[in-house]
Amino acid sequence: MIRAPRVRVIADDGRQLGILTLKEALEAAAEAGLDLVEVATEADPPVCRIMDFGRYKYQQSKKSSESKKKATVIEIKEVKFRPKTDEHDYQFKLRNIQKFLAEKNKIKVSLMFRGREIAHANIGRELLERVIRDVAETGLPEQQPKLEGRSMIMILSPKQ
Repeated sequence: MIRAPRVRVIADDGRQLGILTLKEALEAAAEAGLDLVEVATEADPPVCRIMDFGRYKYQQSKKSSESKKKATVIEIKEVKFRPKTDEHDYQFKLRNIQKFLAEKNKIKVSLMFRGREIAHANIGRELLERVIRDVAETGLPEQQPKLEGRSMIMILSPKQ
């Protein structure tokens, strides 16, 4: 004997209608003018809910768009230095770094070496450590200065 599949049915107002055959559940949904939606497939018997599925999908899309509006996007800004960067240029770039940190953006500070400048990597490291000291009130180093090829890179993030 073949048994009809049985499902636990929950009405649109939240009350349980009990365990019904699939045919009875579909008839109850049609009688209410709504859809029968399976909400828990792993349960024994599976749980179905009588609801307006189009309205449910609309509410879900509204919730996801609302959460996207509230999310803050953190950008990574880049500021480039050279080992021979003059004091005025240094101050100018430092002001930009502080402005980016105030806007809650991360900053990638890169120091480019050209030619034989790479032999004096310690000068570059001192310059980047000076940047860390100068922005200590607004930012923290997320990644310490690291030499990668002909450039030294570090990442600064805003203080919480």
